[in-house]
Amino acid sequence: MTALESEPQCSPEAPIATLLDNVAAFVRRFVVLSEPQAEAVALWVLHTHALDAADTTPYLAVTSAEKRSGKTRLLEVLELVAATPLPTANISDAALFRAVEQLSPTLLLDEIDAVFNPKAREREDLRGLLNAGYRRGAVVRRMGGGNMTTLESFSVFCAKVFAGIGRLPDTIEDRAICIRLERKTRGESVGRFRRRDVADEAEQLRARVVWWAEANIDALRAARPSLPEELDDRAQDVWEPLLAIADAAGVDWPKRARHAAVALSTGEAREDDSLGVRLLADVRRIFAERGCDRLATADLIAALSEDEEAPWGDWHGRGSIAARSLATILRRYGVRSRTIRLDGDETAKGFHLEQFEGPFSRYLPSPDGSIRHTVTTGMDKGIEPIFYPSQNGDVTDTEMAANPHGYGDVTGVTDKNGGKEPEAEDEGYLRALFATEPEPEGLEWR
Repeated sequence: MTALESEPQCSPEAPIATLLDNVAAFVRRFVVLSEPQAEAVALWVLHTHALDAADTTPYLAVTSAEKRSGKTRLLEVLELVAATPLPTANISDAALFRAVEQLSPTLLLDEIDAVFNPKAREREDLRGLLNAGYRRGAVVRRMGGGNMTTLESFSVFCAKVFAGIGRLPDTIEDRAICIRLERKTRGESVGRFRRRDVADEAEQLRARVVWWAEANIDALRAARPSLPEELDDRAQDVWEPLLAIADAAGVDWPKRARHAAVALSTGEAREDDSLGVRLLADVRRIFAERGCDRLATADLIAALSEDEEAPWGDWHGRGSIAARSLATILRRYGVRSRTIRLDGDETAKGFHLEQFEGPFSRYLPSPDGSIRHTVTTGMDKGIEPIFYPSQNGDVTDTEMAANPHGYGDVTGVTDKNGGKEPEAEDEGYLRALFATEPEPEGLEWR
C-alpha cells in the first residue's frame, strides 16, 4: 500500500495543507531540494492546476553549475503531477505554438541553453513565445495560412519550467522562481526514480490536486494575499498566485510560503547583473569608501580600475574605460557629468553624489535591504530584442569578459576606429553594451 492509499482520495474536503505536504515530500523523494525550494515547487504544482485563477504565472527556472545535478529528474517528477504536462524535446516550434494556444499546457523545457544560446538564430520564434507568456492575455503574432499571408495571433499564456546549466536570460529569471540545484553529496540520498513504480501513486496525488483546484478556483480568483515587503514589485507578482494557495491551505503554510518567497527571491538570488547596475554599485561603493560628495571623472575612473575583477580596468582590452564610455552608461540613468569644484579651487569634469540618489534608490538595494525597487523592462511589451554576435572571429578574451554573450558588432566598431576606444554613440556598440547580462565567472551556456 502506498502512502497515499490510506488517505482520502479525490476529496475537496481533504486538508490542502496535507496535500501540499504530500506534493513536497513526493518531489523531495527523488530530487535533492532545500525546504524552501520544495515548498515553492509544491505551491507551483497546485498553481498549474488553478491557472484560471491567476493573472500571472511564475516560471520555474531550474538551473545548476554543472550537469548531473537533478534538473532533468525534477522535470520527470513534475511531469507526473503538473497540469497537462508537455515536454518539448520532440516538438516543432510551429506545433508548440498551436499546442499552447489549444491546450494551455505546462511546458517542460529541458536543456533550454540550446534555445537561448545567441548562436541559435533559428529559434527566435520560440524565444518570443517563451518570453511573452507571463501575463494572461499575452499573444504573439505570426504570418500563417497557405501562402504565409495571413496574420495569426497565438495565445502564449501558460505555466513553464526552464531547465539549463548556468544562468537563464534576465528576462526569464526576472519572472521566475529560481531553483538552483547542486550535485548531491555522499551524505545525501534520493530514491530511485522508476516511472512505472510511482505512476499510480503520482496519479492519486494528482487527482486530489485536480479535485481541490476545481473546487476552489473561485476563491483563489478572489484572493488578495498580503505580499512580503522584502520582495520587489516583479517578485511580488511572481509569488502572488502561490501565496493565495498557501493562505487557502492555512496551518503553517502562509508562514512557510512567505519564508520561501523571501529566501528564493531576495538578496543574491535576485541580484541584477546588468553592466549598468554593476557600475552604479561600484560608484556607490567608491563614494562611501572615500567619504566625499563629489568626484572628478578621472578620479572615478582610476578608482573603478582598482578592482581587478571588474570590467572597468581593462575595457575591451585597451586599458581603463574611457570618460566618454563612462558618460554613455551613466546617461542611461539620467546622470551627466558637470563641472565641479575640487579642493584648492580647482575645477574639473565630474559628478556630485546627489546626482546618483535617484539611480541608487531605484536600481540598487539599500545597504540594509529595506527598500524595494521596481523592475521594468521592455518585456512588458512582449518579446525580448535579440542581438547577434559579430562574425569576426578575432575577439579577445578581455572583450568577451566585457561582452560575455558576444552580442552586437563590437569588433566591427573597434576595427572601424583603428583599434581606438569604440565610439560611444555608435549604435552597434551601444546595443552590445546595454543588451548584455554578464554571466557569473566560470558559468556558460553549454
